Amino acid sequence: MLKNLKSCMRQAGFVFLALSSLVALAQTPPASKVPTGGVGQRTEGQGQKSEVRSPKPKVSEPGAEITATAAPIRLSGYVPDDKYKLRVGDKISFQILEDRDAPKSLVVADSGELDVPYLGRVAASDKTSKQLADELKTRLEKEYYHQATVIIALDVANKFLGRVYVWGQVRNQGPIDIAVNENLTAGKAILRAGGFGDFANKKRVKVVRSGGADSVAKQSFELNMVDILEKGKTEKDMVLQPDDFIIVPSRLINF
Repeated sequence: MLKNLKSCMRQAGFVFLALSSLVALAQTPPASKVPTGGVGQRTEGQGQKSEVRSPKPKVSEPGAEITATAAPIRLSGYVPDDKYKLRVGDKISFQILEDRDAPKSLVVADSGELDVPYLGRVAASDKTSKQLADELKTRLEKEYYHQATVIIALDVANKFLGRVYVWGQVRNQGPIDIAVNENLTAGKAILRAGGFGDFANKKRVKVVRSGGADSVAKQSFELNMVDILEKGKTEKDMVLQPDDFIIVPSRLINF
């Protein structure tokens, strides 16, 4: 009996020791984790608190400026031309940025007009690219767009200022082009037309100039080409303008 009692007490002691060990382990605080030295962290010695700092702006070298990402800047290399006036035969590019389409190539017609998308025929001759773009912008925003950014740029300038027309007793009747910066006279135009015909009245060559917006009526000038071309009195010759007509009449008596 006594022997059994001692055995039970020994087993009870073992159980008590096991339970005490488990309680002690449960109450032991977990070991603090040591940071691995990431960006913006600093590790102190044992028993001190770890400090986390905010990252500083990146500086490449002492004295260098702080680098920062700048906002994108919208640049435009296009400057509308406000000097050159468009002429017949000029080729331009036309674009409305809001459409996001490629520029369209347009040509100033003989009437001085452009066939503009949405608007149709628009007078363009004697206007600068800037003037025309401002006019089209106003019209487009009035009828079709809330905002229209119109770009007009000259692609190819017509190398001819215009045309004159030679008619009557010359070898080759028809139009003659006037080059830019060329002083084409009536005598030169007749020579370019192949010269006089066999029955030409050289003393009564007429130059007819159509009346412009400022002129009330047409103007007519009579030139003696015998003096100008045969006697060399070139000071009596006349500088032509686009759309002038040179009329060489026939002699009343041919011999």
